[in-house]
Amino acid sequence: MRAVWLREFGGPERLLAAETPDPSAGPGQVVVAVEFANVTFVETQLRAGTGPFPVRLPTIPGNGVGGVVAEVGPEVDPALRGRRVVTSTGGAGGYADRVAVDADGLVAVPDELPMESAVALLADGRTALLLLETAGVHPGERILVEAAAGGVGSLLVQLAGAAGATVVAVAGGDRKVALARDLGADLAVDYSTADWPARVRAGVGGIDVVFDGVGGTVGRSAFDLLDRGGRMVSFGLSSGSWTQVPDEVARERGVTVVRSLTRSPEQLRELTRRALAEAAAGRLRPVIGQRFPLDRAADAHAAIQSRRTVGKTLLDAGRPTGTRPDR
Repeated sequence: MRAVWLREFGGPERLLAAETPDPSAGPGQVVVAVEFANVTFVETQLRAGTGPFPVRLPTIPGNGVGGVVAEVGPEVDPALRGRRVVTSTGGAGGYADRVAVDADGLVAVPDELPMESAVALLADGRTALLLLETAGVHPGERILVEAAAGGVGSLLVQLAGAAGATVVAVAGGDRKVALARDLGADLAVDYSTADWPARVRAGVGGIDVVFDGVGGTVGRSAFDLLDRGGRMVSFGLSSGSWTQVPDEVARERGVTVVRSLTRSPEQLRELTRRALAEAAAGRLRPVIGQRFPLDRAADAHAAIQSRRTVGKTLLDAGRPTGTRPDR
């Protein structure tokens, strides 16, 4: 099979494609013939050696894939062979055209949903639903979504709007602001401008809920916009650092800050099923901004690091090297 290896930490050029022995399905496992693999910002950090958890080298990166079950191992229902599925890989192995995974982790893809949309929703869909559930969004509340043109943010804009909230989208650059507006944001502002918090206040007043996917100074400015009784749910640090809000400051402001989102594996799979069902019914649209051939995983990482990507970035395991990426 073809796989992308990381043998040394460093820049995107450290990701190198190579022919690799095919995996086999052990007890309780299946082999998935991969059509698309998910690429995340955290994976760019892990590749650089600066991620939130340790990585043992050499490794094939990638924690989310979608495709067709090609092989079933012992103790697995043979009827799974040929099923369209998405699944997490357990942290590694996704940047390849075949991967062995636990059968218990498979999530069936509805027939009417394209595989690329299902992979785009595998992690981001369940995260967005979990964030909305954790924050307890109510109709009429003012919701601020950071990184609103990203994979999770673009879904939060749609879900919060569908919940009856007034949605304030915060994103970097005109292209991303325009996308957030197209997704239904009531107000969209560019956080690369110094006066963006004042523009939010002028537009909607205070904020009831902040979904903090950026961290750093952007996250802190968003926190300062919260009214008493507001909630901030921190789930990302695309700025490179978490939002720093001392507990005593949050208490004085009467604001709840949530920094940990924990659910069981089965609960996470159920959230994924819900996200896929919403998309299949046409009520949720994942934004796939970029697709790269598997062999060009390095280009996918470079694009994410450059901050020029929108929505989700995918690796196409069936696309030949040399074809142009989607823009």
